[in-house]
Amino acid sequence: MKKRKTIVVLLCFPLLLFIIFLLFFPYKQVIAFTYEDQEKLLAYLSLEKVKTFQIKYTHSIHLSDVLESYRLSDNQINQTELAYEDFAVGMPSNAEGDEVFEEIDGTYYIKNMSRSFPFIDLRIGQVRANHRLIYQNKTYSLSNYIKPGTWVRISQKKITIWQQLKGVNING
Repeated sequence: MKKRKTIVVLLCFPLLLFIIFLLFFPYKQVIAFTYEDQEKLLAYLSLEKVKTFQIKYTHSIHLSDVLESYRLSDNQINQTELAYEDFAVGMPSNAEGDEVFEEIDGTYYIKNMSRSFPFIDLRIGQVRANHRLIYQNKTYSLSNYIKPGTWVRISQKKITIWQQLKGVNING
């Protein structure tokens, strides 16, 4: 009887370790939304092979849409383009360095941008901004997943099964 218990324990222990490993091994590549000053995962967007996304919002002063385009690489978020309709407070009036400034049908573009960030801090709009994440031609209103007014940090990371169970999957 004692020998049987020992065998069961010896067989169950590696199985338990394996289950724990599966739960806590970071493997899934995502765009993560965490509290700005913490690592607590609020929401995430699972990434496929496509490593580009956009953030669209309504500018609080001139009330027109702004579209920021990003590409993910090597744990960096690279801004590649900015599109907007009005020159006003907070909007650039020209391109810098190798960037290209264009006006097409009333929309201003700054293209060929190469601005890299390890993360982006953003306060989810409460009134006008209506921040939206666009990925693979699908638009996700961030206020549907994260409480408006929350200050979030957007980053690229790998998450565990445990984190997936605790966070909100934006693209479900």
